[in-house]
Amino acid sequence: MGPKAFRVAAGILVMGLLGACEEAATVSVASEAPSPAVQGCLRDVANTTNNEVVVLESSYSEAGTQVIVGVGPDEARWNCIGYTDGTTAGIQSLTDEGYL
Repeated sequence: MGPKAFRVAAGILVMGLLGACEEAATVSVASEAPSPAVQGCLRDVANTTNNEVVVLESSYSEAGTQVIVGVGPDEARWNCIGYTDGTTAGIQSLTDEGYL
């Protein structure tokens, strides 16, 4: 495959991958400033757990952004749904299902 054909094939692959991401997109933590939904989850999980938090994963959808937050030095996994206005719901531990 020549250089031009390779670029065309790579472009088609990238376009296909972008098209598949229309419904939901996973955001890399370091890719950009956190959205209001992610900021709200960080704030509310930190307040709930009284501990330091870090974003491990986030998946955007129009219904709400699911944010997996690492809590404390061991980065215990917590779930949160964040909304574009900065409000949150569904905050719960994923490691101790009986907690919240």
